[in-house]
Formats: sequence, C-alpha cells, structure tokens
Amino acid sequence: MGETGSAVGDGKLSEQFFDAAIGLLQRVRDEEGEAVSAAGALLADTVVSGGRLFAFGAGHSSLAAQDIVYRAGGLALMNLLAVPGAVGVDVMPATLGSALERVDGLAVAVLSTSPLRAGDALVIISLSGRNALPVEMALTARALGVKVIGVTSVAYASETKPRHSSGTFLKDHCDVVLDSKIAIGDAELSLDGIPAPFAPASTVVTSALLQAVMATAAGVLADQGVEPPLLRSGNVDGGLEWNERVFSEYGDRIFYRR
Repeated sequence: MGETGSAVGDGKLSEQFFDAAIGLLQRVRDEEGEAVSAAGALLADTVVSGGRLFAFGAGHSSLAAQDIVYRAGGLALMNLLAVPGAVGVDVMPATLGSALERVDGLAVAVLSTSPLRAGDALVIISLSGRNALPVEMALTARALGVKVIGVTSVAYASETKPRHSSGTFLKDHCDVVLDSKIAIGDAELSLDGIPAPFAPASTVVTSALLQAVMATAAGVLADQGVEPPLLRSGNVDGGLEWNERVFSEYGDRIFYRR
C-alpha cells in the first residue's frame, strides 16, 4: 500500500495509483507466468476436446468475469455463469449480493441448474477466496468433473479465516491458481486526514491476468493447428459477418445467444 502523506507533498494521488497498479501488474507478469501458461493451456485443451468455457465472479469480481465473455478479441466459447443477485451491484440493497456470497448451498443449487458438465472448464474469480459461494462453486464443480481455474489473492488465506463450512479457501479447490497479489483490504493508497485506505486495484490486475490467460489459450490453439474461435468487433467492417460464422460453428457451446 502507498505511503501515508499529503497529496501536495507526495505528488498527485492519481500518479501514485498508477504506480501502484503498474507495480502489481509487473509482479503478476514476473511471478505468475507459469500459472498463466497452465491456465491458458487448460482452456485450449478444453476447447479442443469439445468442452465449454465458463466464468464466474460475485460482486466486483464479476466485472473481470464479464470482461472475458462476448468480448471482441476474446474466445467466443467463454460463457458467464451468473448467480442472480450476486452479479455486480445490480440488486437493491447492494449489500444483498455480499450476503449471498456467504450462503452455504447456493453454489450447489446454481450448478445443478446450469449447463455445466464434465469436461468443461470454469474460471472462478474471488479476491478473498474465503466466502462460501466461490469455495463451494469450485468444490462442487470439480466433483462434477469440471476443471477449475481460480483467480484470487492468496494472501487472504494466511491472514483471514475461511467462511465456508469446510474451513478451506478457493485456492484449495482449483486445478490452476492465479494469485493477483492484491493486499488485504484491496486499497492501494492512504493519506493523512483520510481515516480509511482507498483506490482499489483488484479489477485492473484481475482483468489483466485473465486477458493474459485468454491470449495464451489462443496461442496454444494456434500452435496445435486449431483456429482459435475468436470474436471480432462488430464496429469494424466485416466484424458482424465474422462473428456470425463463429456463432454458427460453435453455437452448441455458446449460451449467451440463447
């Protein structure tokens, strides 16, 4: 976290935030390369074997999940696994979404009514990795024969207590773990006169990690002689026609068009 001081004495807060975010991005680039490669290979292998791809995140973690679904330059096969009330802050009161993350049994109900099946891959994003919903989601998915990629801050596992009845964290139930390196509390700056830390960077870092994974998956597919099922922007000439071809070819594995 940034040093405490005055905005005038320590330079612009905006610059401090950029420096903090850049530092975190450099850390995940240098320290998570092996995990990124493994996650990308896992997604590519799932595509080749006929599996489907899903992403899940609750609250603000859902932003990074949505960022890789139906995205120009992204894999068309990535689907959002949504839990009503826990996607972003789209419910009133917003605190309901946070409460749902702590409910045992909710993930089991969601997965039992979802299209997820053995042979698929599921990306689960949870900064703390301590709440019942992401932990149970990973545990249950793997029991179904689904490969799980977890994106979390591993620091929480050593500095907080788990909230799932198993006493475990998300990282304990994943085939691949991507550590976002975000500090406890998700706030990069502090300042004299402001009693709480501020300026979270988890969305920036988590989204970058996942885009790195998607890029890796596309490269692995190409290396295997498989054209990656990528989407193009609908705002460039030929983009819509390109996407319709991809949708037609992979329609049985795309659920956001139904």
